[in-house]
Amino acid sequence: MAYKAMDIKMSYDFSKAVPPSNQKYKDYQAFLKKFGQDGNTVVVGFSTKQIANKEIFNKVATLQKSIRKARGVIGVLSMPTAINLLKNDSAQKFSAVNVFHPPYQDQAALDSDMAVFNSLLFYKDLLYNQRTDAYVMAVQLDTKLINSKARTEIIDGILRPITQFEEDTHISTHVSGLPYIRTRVSDKIAHELNWFLAGSFLLSAITLLLFFRSISAMLTSLAVVAMGVIWSMGTMVLLGYKITLLTALIPPLIVVIGIPNCIYFLNKYHSVYKVAENKNQAIVDMIGRMGIVTLFCNIAAAIGFAVFAFTSSDLLKEFGVVSGINIMLLFFISLIFIPAVLSYLGPPKPKHVRYLESKSLTNVLIKIERWTFLHTKYVYGVTLVLVVFSIMGILRMRSDAHVVDDLPQSDKIYTDLKWFESNFNGVMPLEVIIDTKKKDGLFRNLRTIEKIDRFSNYLDSQPAMAKPLSFVEALKFARQAFYNGDSSYYGVLTQFELPFMANYIKSANNQSQDSSAVKSSFGSMMHSFIDSSKQIARISVNMKDIGSAKLPSLLNRYQKKADQIFDTAHYKVTFTGSTVTFLEGSNYIIHGLQESIFWAFILIALAMLYLFQSFRILFCSLIPNIIPLLVTAGVMGWVGITIKPSTVLVFSVALGIAIDITIRFLINFKQELPKENNDVNNTLKQTINTTGISIIYTSLVLVAGFVIFCFSEFAGTRSLGWLTSLTLAVATFTNLVLLPVLIKTFSRKK
Repeated sequence: MAYKAMDIKMSYDFSKAVPPSNQKYKDYQAFLKKFGQDGNTVVVGFSTKQIANKEIFNKVATLQKSIRKARGVIGVLSMPTAINLLKNDSAQKFSAVNVFHPPYQDQAALDSDMAVFNSLLFYKDLLYNQRTDAYVMAVQLDTKLINSKARTEIIDGILRPITQFEEDTHISTHVSGLPYIRTRVSDKIAHELNWFLAGSFLLSAITLLLFFRSISAMLTSLAVVAMGVIWSMGTMVLLGYKITLLTALIPPLIVVIGIPNCIYFLNKYHSVYKVAENKNQAIVDMIGRMGIVTLFCNIAAAIGFAVFAFTSSDLLKEFGVVSGINIMLLFFISLIFIPAVLSYLGPPKPKHVRYLESKSLTNVLIKIERWTFLHTKYVYGVTLVLVVFSIMGILRMRSDAHVVDDLPQSDKIYTDLKWFESNFNGVMPLEVIIDTKKKDGLFRNLRTIEKIDRFSNYLDSQPAMAKPLSFVEALKFARQAFYNGDSSYYGVLTQFELPFMANYIKSANNQSQDSSAVKSSFGSMMHSFIDSSKQIARISVNMKDIGSAKLPSLLNRYQKKADQIFDTAHYKVTFTGSTVTFLEGSNYIIHGLQESIFWAFILIALAMLYLFQSFRILFCSLIPNIIPLLVTAGVMGWVGITIKPSTVLVFSVALGIAIDITIRFLINFKQELPKENNDVNNTLKQTINTTGISIIYTSLVLVAGFVIFCFSEFAGTRSLGWLTSLTLAVATFTNLVLLPVLIKTFSRKK
């Protein structure tokens, strides 16, 4: 499995969260088939009042050339590469020429070219913001490379000349765009997970060593968990899966499930050996008593995660399959490996079992007994307060996901994105597809062009939208060129002008197919923004990262406006793009996880009913598992943690932990009951004293393992750390205090 795990690869397909049956997924795939990839642009921005200074402008031109030479870059749209159209009356065609001619030796030459550039309204708010003296370069990347493992190298290749530019000019630059954000965030998460997984192992090792006072016990436990992690990675490779947003979290989950297995096995081994002083008997009793407990615990945990495999989302499906399989594999690893190792080791020494006589732990267990038998009303009272507090917090919860979720506001990725939102209204790609439902429908008359222009102007007026681009903007650019660059003529063609300009437009359209120098010119725009049948047009617009909560209402408002402008009988307007798909995927993950948790709870309840053959015990077992989930959700509501993919997974982990503790307590209770002549009170005391030690130790070790995640720079990872720790604390309380009280209460009413 280690050999196979070496072939593990990262997945760079961000649309896998959305099922193929989803309409937004279908719309996005239709767009890709028609127009190619979107969201493959990195933007580089800076603010300066000295752009017209020849030294500064030459540096900007040098930066543009250096970026263009970087691996994976297929084009750069910037001021130094701006194109102008010149009218040739004798040939009745436009000639595409460069506006600027760097490097400049003469300031007057730059001033002259700058005056021409400023008159070209096409570039206004696209390459520069006159109000804030902000300028931007749009770096187009090779789609295949930026969606491969080479993407980190590509982004680094772009950043190197940018760093040099900052050193040479002392001008601060800002970098953003979906490929940049995805690459940088993924790299940060991968780097953190590696360190935190190692740190989690280290803290768990230290805690295990402090408890068991045995290096062999510590190494055995860590070996079980390490094998589980390796097997999970190997399973992904064998199934043809790659590491995704969710499957990357499986290794920490293996730690969560694996460490308790080891602690309970070793605790039972030590407790039996302490009484019998016979190693072989202790191993046999350990397997006999804890084997069935661990089996059902792992079955319950596996069910909790495997239900994701029945969703229609590939992302959730892969997570469910891999986690479900490996949680069950972890049971067999524990059951076979731990007894085998113990059989080769010598019997435990007195110091190895001394933790069983811990005075502080004994005092805690004695207090738990008192609460169970003497303060039942207080236990119920505290539980009721917790439930009310939690429900009030749940009512405050809201669901919202952003492309830059979890990043601290001081992070450069976040601050750079906000710079672009302040100066250019965002960098998140949104595509508007206008289908005329007829071949050549875009050019049958000017009404369609006028409608597209009206809707583009509407989008441009929206605070969350940047300047839209479409073939209509190219026509407006051509109209200005037809009138010799007069900016007052930058507008939609009239019916009167169309016959005179037809040959010019056709010539520019044909010219772009042969000239690589006019990638950003009129003809390129025409080919990029209309399909070959001239039936469908696209409007490309960047937008702010407004989040998944606001996006649906925003798109609904835009759709209503589009339906007003475009006759729905003759036009079909669709909103799509990688931003819509990304946020739709986030919503789908959230809803999928919520639904899966519900079904997991039902299936686990059925499994526990089969195990204990008692509705009374089932009821007693469900309450201690519901409350930790309620408390976790309530705290999230009170402290303002939104439901998003990175936080909703906490509930799956919480359910697995709480169920694990409950099953271990109840099976131990069931095993001890005949020995105590069916005396419920004595059996509860015995169970609290025996199982309580394992539960407390397990909780402390897991808290130690999860605490390290609280030091992450990502809010989602921090939430996973401290919310899971909180859940552990509540689950320990409900299972050691509330569960015995419930059993005692309902036993009287038997």
